[in-house]
Amino acid sequence: MSRADDLFIGMCRDIIDNGTTTEGQKVRPVWPDGTPAYTVKKFGVCNRYDLREEFPALTLRRTGLKSCMDEILWIYQRKSNNIHDLKPHIWDEWADETGSIGKAYGYQIGQVSHYADGDYDQMDRVLKDLRETPFSRRIITNMYTFADLSEMHLYPCAYSVTYNVTDDRREDGRLTLNMVLNQRSQDVLAANNWNVCQYAILLMMVAQASGMVAGELVHMIVDAHIYDRHVPIVEELISRTPHPAPKVSLNPDVTDFYAFTTDDLIVEDYQTGEQIRDIPIAI
Repeated sequence: MSRADDLFIGMCRDIIDNGTTTEGQKVRPVWPDGTPAYTVKKFGVCNRYDLREEFPALTLRRTGLKSCMDEILWIYQRKSNNIHDLKPHIWDEWADETGSIGKAYGYQIGQVSHYADGDYDQMDRVLKDLRETPFSRRIITNMYTFADLSEMHLYPCAYSVTYNVTDDRREDGRLTLNMVLNQRSQDVLAANNWNVCQYAILLMMVAQASGMVAGELVHMIVDAHIYDRHVPIVEELISRTPHPAPKVSLNPDVTDFYAFTTDDLIVEDYQTGEQIRDIPIAI
């Protein structure tokens, strides 16, 4: 089985068997019928994926990798907070009549700060620092801006990325770029592998644009939860037989982060179980 399947099955089993419930507590999310959406949860889940070994796509069911990439480009490349700039419809529930989700996600990445050597937004500064001072311990993007939270239609879930370079050069002499993704909350069934895959793709793009090798993705989830109506679906999902991990790469001719498109994502040998349709989403 793929390493991603192994980690996902173990995480879900641990949440269901050993997690705590929010049933009966005051919770914000509700189901479309207005019923409170309770969860079983684990605090402080940490999963590690080494992209030098395999790409962490779940095979128990298919993850739409090009859609994952489009959302990550929407946030970090297009720096947009408008769903009209995004092909997947995952943010439709939180958009206003203009398509805006408020001062969230791409809006935050595109905010410019003044430095002694010029003006940079968050992503431009990351790319500059990785080129010029790759061993800096300050290469971070953060979308959880307290002053803007009241103007966000949904607080960022995956909110902070820290890049860290290690010098374990191989024959080609390239450094290794690693990433820590911090996430305050995660709907495990609906979003876990989506988030893992999209940030793995982001790590691959930034590494390639910086002349490095994509290494480890460390995913830290503060509140990893399975909604009450999702538990039977998850039980069926993790009972399936996994497949080997797919081969996922990027067009090697693209070295400018802002030139990547979803056409540059190459996915081969992606065998999966049957897709799960109509997963109820708490809002």
